[in-house]
This record gives sequence, structure tokens and C-alpha cells, in this order.
Amino acid sequence: MTDQPNVAPELDVETVVAYLRAHPTFFAEHDELLVEQRIPHQRGDSVSLVERQLKLLRDRNIEMRHRLSQLMDVARDNDRLFDKTRRLILDLLDANSLEEVVMAVEDSLRQEFQVPFVSLILFGENAAPVGRWVSGAEAQQAIGGLIAGGKTTSGSLREHELAFLFGDAQYKEVGSSAVATLEYQGLHGVLAIGSRDPQHYKSSVGTLFLSYIAEVLGRVVPRFTLTLRSVR
Repeated sequence: MTDQPNVAPELDVETVVAYLRAHPTFFAEHDELLVEQRIPHQRGDSVSLVERQLKLLRDRNIEMRHRLSQLMDVARDNDRLFDKTRRLILDLLDANSLEEVVMAVEDSLRQEFQVPFVSLILFGENAAPVGRWVSGAEAQQAIGGLIAGGKTTSGSLREHELAFLFGDAQYKEVGSSAVATLEYQGLHGVLAIGSRDPQHYKSSVGTLFLSYIAEVLGRVVPRFTLTLRSVR
């Protein structure tokens, strides 16, 4: 035997009227409901000041609710981003090789963050056998404007910049992207993510979490690249 769901009975007008008559102090005890009620207070074609004030309060109440709802949506999105970023950073700290670092970044961004295009490029003259490496001169020529100043940028990039970051086979599919620089203890590189939607990574979009990931990468990667180069 299954339990029947508790469904509140639908109230008719007579029931509501009878309840209010039996409880004449109801609105005095719940005066916040008055703002939501539409009670005309007119004399002829004129509108009283009281009704005008109530309308303004009602409109402001609706606007504040919308703003609060938007803030709650942003807070929930940030909570999810924070949790995904936390897990990725822990994976990076637990990595035992450069290969595990590269795999952790690419897998997390593609699977957890649902990013279709991911590119981690390290700069150096003596490339390690893991990951994608290019010379500093080549990077400067291709994306010098993006890495100048060490800031994270987002928006629509030029065609040759996209080709350098995401490769000839994919760059035409990228509508917008965000690029974070890696700079720490002589390590230089970029972490780029892309979307097919031209509006997804607007120039005004926040890049805080991507910057955090890049900062952690800048501190984790040298542990393995220095070891690899010392045994070559």
C-alpha cells in the first residue's frame, strides 16, 4: 500500500472570507502581506496618495525579489565553480609527474567544467617530453599581446591567435575564449579555454577561477620540469 501525497485543499472565496471574518486581526499580525494586495482607494477618477505609495512599495518589493533571485543564482554558480576548482587544485597537488598534471587539467576542464576547447602550452627552449612546448620567441610572435603584463584576458581573439592556441584543426570552431598566463620561478606558459558561443567569454566576464588554476599550475609544474631537465 502506498501513501497518498498530502495535497492542500483548494480554497474558495467563501472559505477565505469566513476565515478573515473569524480572524479580524489577521492582517495586523501579517502586515507584510498588505504590500502584495491590490486594494483600490479611489475617489472618482483620482488615485489617493496612500494607494500610490502602496503601488510604489509593491513595485520595489518585486524588483528587490528579482535582484535577490539573481544574486542567489550567481552565488550558486560560484559555489559550483569553487567546488570544481577545489577538486582540480587538490588533484594537481597530489600529482606525481608532469603527465599527471597535464591530464588532471585537461580532464577536469573538459569533464567537470564542460569546456570544449582546452590548451595548456609551456614556453621553453629545452622542452620536456610531456605536454606541448614552444619557444618563448614563437609564443611572443603569435600571442605577444595576450601574454603582455601577465593578466588573464577573455573575449574574441584574432584568427592567428586562435590557431596558435587551439591548433589548425579546431580554431575555426572557437567563438570566444579566455587565456591565463603562467609565470613563476622562470616558468612561462598559457592556459586557454574556448567556447563555440561568441558571447560565452565576453571581455567583461570574470576570470577569477581560471586565474587561480593558472597560479597553482605555475607552482606545481616547475617541480617536475626542473627534475626532468636535470637528468637530460
